[in-house]
Amino acid sequence: MSYPMLSDLVRDVTGRDLPLPVPMFGLLVAAALLTTMWLTERELKRLYGVGRIGAAHRRVKQQDGTKVDEPVAPQELVTGLAVAMVGFGIVGARIFHLLEYPQAFLDDPLGMIFTRSGFTIYGGLIFGLTAAAVFAKRHGLSIPALADALAPALMMGYAIGRIGCEVSGDGDWGIAANMALKPAWLPMALWAQTYPHNIAGVSIAPPGVYPAPIYETLMSLVGFAVLWSVRRHSFRQGWLFALFMVLSGVERFLIEQIRVNATFDFAGLAVTQAEIVAILFFLVGAVGLAMLGKRPAPLQQG
Repeated sequence: MSYPMLSDLVRDVTGRDLPLPVPMFGLLVAAALLTTMWLTERELKRLYGVGRIGAAHRRVKQQDGTKVDEPVAPQELVTGLAVAMVGFGIVGARIFHLLEYPQAFLDDPLGMIFTRSGFTIYGGLIFGLTAAAVFAKRHGLSIPALADALAPALMMGYAIGRIGCEVSGDGDWGIAANMALKPAWLPMALWAQTYPHNIAGVSIAPPGVYPAPIYETLMSLVGFAVLWSVRRHSFRQGWLFALFMVLSGVERFLIEQIRVNATFDFAGLAVTQAEIVAILFFLVGAVGLAMLGKRPAPLQQG
């Protein structure tokens, strides 16, 4: 069963029909954002406390009208960082969606641009991270250190966001499930779903499709556990984010094998946009792990 609105969930659980027109997907995305902010703030505070990231600065206006840079602990800038990442992330997510469906965009450009649906997660991630790098540069923060602080938080945020996809039935499910391969011990809901009353308005024939959002949530939680457990590493700054890129790339490439997405002809192979980006993420992350996977040289005593 899908629950596009909070009222749908309340009605199914309690039997009461309450006026709660709150989109479940939006509610879970908000939860993902708040969790990401909390984890990032916590990591920045830890890194600042152990000296792995220095103080930042922000411009404040004096009584005489002049503006000066004021030193500030990096964790105090998380709200501004989140605003920048979300704003640019939304733009990037829409742009990547348009690039994924170029013919549909050419047929109806205004309809594709101004619809409430149609966002690609990798576009949002790439644009959001670019905004984070610009934000860090502007406020005097180490970009690699900030990236390390973001790594576990982004993985957890993605896991929560995919719960929103599953609950609302937004169309991010997989291909038709192969029931011949279903393990006898696995509950049906974890192998095939029809997503009745889904927000996408799609009718799915029984036995259903693979619940890809559930698999993504589970894989992302594993990725978060790995990143969180090794976040106190002694390698060079940026190493943890490189590991995030590897894990993110592996997760998305695997899920693309059972997801429904537009394909492109690339060197004679039918690939999706997400597969290409996932491979690039993996390769860049692997190079980063190799280059940064050694302890920094000790400071010379003067």
